This record gives sequence, C-alpha cells and structure tokens, in this order.
Amino acid sequence: MAKTVLVINSGSSSIKYQLVDLESGEGLASGLVEKIGEPVDGHYKHEYNGEKHELEEPIHDHEQGLKRVLGFFEEYGPNLSEAGIVAVGHRVVQGGSIFPKPALVTNKTINQVKDLAVLAPLHNGPEAKGAEVMRSLLPDVPQIFVFDSSFFFQLPKAASTYALNKEIADQYHIRRYGAHGTSHEYISSVVPDVIGKPAEGLKQIVLHIGNGASASAEVSGKPVETSMGLTPLEGLMMGGRTGDIDPAVVFHLIRNAHMNVDELDALFNKRSGMMGMTGYGDLREVHRLVSEGNEDAKLALDVYVHRIVSYIGNYTYQMGGCDVITFTAGVGENDDVVRKMVCDKLAPFGVKLDEEKNATRSKEPRIISTPDSSVIIAVIPTNEELAIARKSAAIAEAGTDTYGNTFAK
Repeated sequence: MAKTVLVINSGSSSIKYQLVDLESGEGLASGLVEKIGEPVDGHYKHEYNGEKHELEEPIHDHEQGLKRVLGFFEEYGPNLSEAGIVAVGHRVVQGGSIFPKPALVTNKTINQVKDLAVLAPLHNGPEAKGAEVMRSLLPDVPQIFVFDSSFFFQLPKAASTYALNKEIADQYHIRRYGAHGTSHEYISSVVPDVIGKPAEGLKQIVLHIGNGASASAEVSGKPVETSMGLTPLEGLMMGGRTGDIDPAVVFHLIRNAHMNVDELDALFNKRSGMMGMTGYGDLREVHRLVSEGNEDAKLALDVYVHRIVSYIGNYTYQMGGCDVITFTAGVGENDDVVRKMVCDKLAPFGVKLDEEKNATRSKEPRIISTPDSSVIIAVIPTNEELAIARKSAAIAEAGTDTYGNTFAK
C-alpha cells in the first residue's frame, strides 16, 4: 500500500497543501486556499489527476478552510485513508533555539510555536493555528512541525552570532536563525548525486532565489553560512524586501520621516527590493522594462546580481574554495538571464557557462557549466514538500520525536 504525507503551509490569509507520495516523491494532489478572513470571497483550488477544481465563497477562518480542503479530498480525490496517509507535516518558519529538529504537534509544542511568533510575527501564529485545526480534524493521524530554521541551527557560532550587546542578545534570543532551511538542506543533499561527486569534503553554495531569496554555504553537507538572519529580511535583495541595509536607516527615517515601527516594517519587507525600485516584484516584468530601456529597472537588476555575486565571493573565501554553485527556486530555476549575469561576473575566476544549456528550460536537475569550468554550475528544482514529508514520516513511524513527545491515538 502506498504511503503518503499531507504537507500544509498555513499563512495569515492562505493555506497551501500537497499530498506527497513517499516512494515516488511526487505530489499526488495539491491546492491553495486564499483570502481567509478577508471581507471578499475567498478562493479554493484543488488539483488532482490532471483536473482542477475551484470554488469561491467567504472563508471566515483556517478551520473553515481546512474542513473544505478535506472535503475536496473526499469529493474529488484522492481519498486520504485509501491513499495511505501516515502523517500531516506542517511547515513552520521559526523554531528559534527551541527546535533544532522537527517535533510532534502537541498542546505544548503548539504553544511554543505561538510563543516564537515574536521572531516571525507573520508566520508562526497562522502555522500553529493550522496545525491545531488539522489535529482536531484528523486526530488519528500524527501531526508534525518541520521548522525552516532547523537546518541552520548547525551554523558555527561565528556565523550565527551578531556583534550585539551580549545581555540584550541573550535576553531577547537575537541571533542569526536563517530561513528557507528546508530547501537549502534538500538541495545540498541531492547535489552530490547530480554532479557525481562524494558529499564528504564538497564545498557548495546554494542560491534559493525566488520572491524571497537566500544564499547558503555547505561543507560536507553541513551549513557554514546563510544570508538570512534573525528574520528573512537580512541578506539578498528580494521581491519586496531590502535585504542588507545599514540599520541606521531606521533611525534616520524615524527622526526625519517620522515613521513608526509598523510603517518601517511594511517599507522594508513589502515596499522595497524589486517592488520598491521598479514597481514590480516579478522579475519577468523587470526584464521587460529593461528591454524597453528603463534605467530604474536596469539599476535594480544590477543591484540584484551585485548582491548575489558578493555573497558568492564571501562564501567561497569562508569555505576556502567552492566546488559547485546551485541555482534553485522560482528565479533560480527559470531565469536564464539572471544566471548568465551572475556567471559572467564570475568568469575572471574560471567559471564558464554553457550558454545553450543555460537557455534550455527543463524541470530536471542539470549542469549548465562547461566541463572545463573552475566551478560546476547547476540548476536543481527545489522540493520542500518532499523534504517535509520525509521528515514527518520518519517521526510518525517512530511514534516519538527528539524532545520526548509521543503520539497516542
């Protein structure tokens, strides 16, 4: 009998889900719930067996949305009990220093995830709520929290520590936690097979570039650096986020623009980056503007690439070399222009791009550098859902987690 895991990503006003087949690694069914709690009709989309089913109605809360999702599985398939569901895995952005590993969903861990919302206010609350609701709807199925920050919990102290007053940092749990950890861990684990080299001693850089963007460095599969910090705001330029910026900009805007905390939060996280510089967060629109001669868009793209290359240079020297650079996520997997711009900057160091392979669209993992390139350049589609599913299934099978929580029907 097949074994599957239902992976759920609950946002403040949305829910994404996918039923993952553990043997094949494929998504059997997937869907989206949008506009939860908003004054307009919400939107459901459920896809299975090549068919798409959609519905619009007011969605008052996550409980209503998830009940409807389970109804879609019953009505349109696949039937969850017949599909061999063994666990429900919940993506959580912030595990802080409490959760270096996945955890069973219990009353205690739900409250702990809620408490950690101070570090991820837009994410942890809804994610805890989604798990709370699913636990009541499917009480006989183990529910597991899988944390985006867990992979980077292994960072060396020198990489995870800010040069902030120690008492303040300790009291308020301020350190570099990173994000997109599930994706970075998945990619770095499959790279050795893709390039045909052993994981031991391999020095690699992973570029998870989408609307949110982050870079990481791994040696022998262990993270030694990552670009995101206490929150996902630090690091690379993104769709709506500034990425790295002098923190004194905050003081300057408070004193001179009289902005409050909420206004600054929105400015830095939603109204900056590509969106703030060009009016568009989508790189496809930015490329269109560049082709039309728009100087703002050209500058934004140059800044975007400059930041990526800066992190590549930093990580290469932190690791004492680099064997492979992997592009992943929406932009990384699909934007051959950005990949070429980055690799052109690296050309003086012996990086050679196979232009034909770079320009070829494919959903398969592939190498796009030439055989004589000093560094292998790869493109590998990320699969966070599969990574979450595997971690969740392992805990469900064991019936316990590393914190001593057990699952009892």
